[in-house]
Amino acid sequence: METLVTLPDGIVSGIADAGVVRFDDIPYAAPPVGANRFAAPAPVAPWDGMRRAAVPGANAPQRVRAVPGIDVLALVGDGWKDGDDHLTLNVWAPEDATGRPVMVFVHGGGFVVGSKDAPVQDGRTFARDGIVCVAINYRLGIDGFLPIPGVPTNLGLRDMIAALAWVQRHIAAFGGDPGNVTVFGESAGAMAIADLIASPLAAGLFRRAIVQSGHGAMTRDVGVAQRLVAKLARLLGIAPTRDGYASIAPGAALDAVEKVSLPTTRLDLRDADGREPVFGISRFIPVHGDDVLPVPPLDALKAGAGADVELLIGTNAQEMNLYLVPSGVRDKVGRFLSWFVLRRSQPRAWAVLKAYGMGRVRPGVALTDAMTDLVFRWPARRFAEEHRGRTHVYEFDWGSTAFDGQLGAAHAVEIPFVFDTLACATGPEGLLGETAPQEVADRMHATWVRFATDGTLDWPEFTRAARWVRRLGSDTLVEEAPMPAAAFLP
Repeated sequence: METLVTLPDGIVSGIADAGVVRFDDIPYAAPPVGANRFAAPAPVAPWDGMRRAAVPGANAPQRVRAVPGIDVLALVGDGWKDGDDHLTLNVWAPEDATGRPVMVFVHGGGFVVGSKDAPVQDGRTFARDGIVCVAINYRLGIDGFLPIPGVPTNLGLRDMIAALAWVQRHIAAFGGDPGNVTVFGESAGAMAIADLIASPLAAGLFRRAIVQSGHGAMTRDVGVAQRLVAKLARLLGIAPTRDGYASIAPGAALDAVEKVSLPTTRLDLRDADGREPVFGISRFIPVHGDDVLPVPPLDALKAGAGADVELLIGTNAQEMNLYLVPSGVRDKVGRFLSWFVLRRSQPRAWAVLKAYGMGRVRPGVALTDAMTDLVFRWPARRFAEEHRGRTHVYEFDWGSTAFDGQLGAAHAVEIPFVFDTLACATGPEGLLGETAPQEVADRMHATWVRFATDGTLDWPEFTRAARWVRRLGSDTLVEEAPMPAAAFLP
């Protein structure tokens, strides 16, 4: 059944089914093309008549890479759907909703791939349980996260801020409460949310935040990131300027983006301390030193930024398995190559590997365990330590049976449990393996719903002195000791 909502910009129509109304592709900013391509998000031009918001539309230019043995399309969407108007969002709402809690999801994908329309993050399950759920697209790659001289920095983050401002202005028309907004996201989406907690430009736009496998340590100084600007310009045969990049159509740059993202590409993005904060997983990340992030996020937290935001942050127990198990690296890599890979991002690589069992366990296992903590788990705990507001920490410890059980509690495994969409991620090439426990999904999804509703959680807060962590797979509470990575990161 068709449902109409009148907004200041025009009328949108959605589809009501089984008590949930879905609206697809509502614009929150003008299409980022022409003069708007390398500009801060511009206001939406009003439309005449009715805009049918019932079919997923365009997203940012991208190229999805296959992962051996895993159906990644369920996780990130079908890849690039060409179209100018892709600064859009979806809304799922209970029928006849009024004053309901709001959750806004920011997708992951290394800041280079992903979509609000990926099957695993279907917001109808939250609407079923009384939440008005929103999912957004934002600019990616060159257009979203490359600090080109003469271009506003952090355009992808600015898009997210514009989407959250749209929610503040318009979500009441869909039955949501703009005073009770929770942002949540995974991986790059979680990194972005951690940055927004620290950003003065996002202050007051949300009340709570859920950061899944993310933190605020993955930002670069603008000067360091401009090495990527220069490298890409050389690959594209253009000047490293706004005009140079504007001369290349977004889709025409995907080959260069893919090439510069290869681990074999010579590109030094280490900071003054010899650390590369992303460990090569993505070249494109937010930068600090602008009006969006004046200082690194952890420094902002220490000064009290985001203290009014209630935070739930956590990681998966074996994050790096997603990157190193399907590829075979964990089982094949030797001692020297393990050191070489880690040395490119961490100056004390050999000491790190020894701390994680090198000499007692296989080199690839030591590398995988070390990178899980260095890239994800310990920086998330550091973010929790520095956040001055109410903070809770979780760990997702249920292990996928994929790859003969070797995938374990890898990166992204928690998403289908959060959204209660297990069917999207189970099967012969499912991230979760052939089956997954519904009771874990029931528990985890309900936890997210309760937190977004009124901040309720059933375990103690996390502090430096009392490091309480809820393990959501096994449903246990532990007081977690600092991990070995603590000795090697700020």
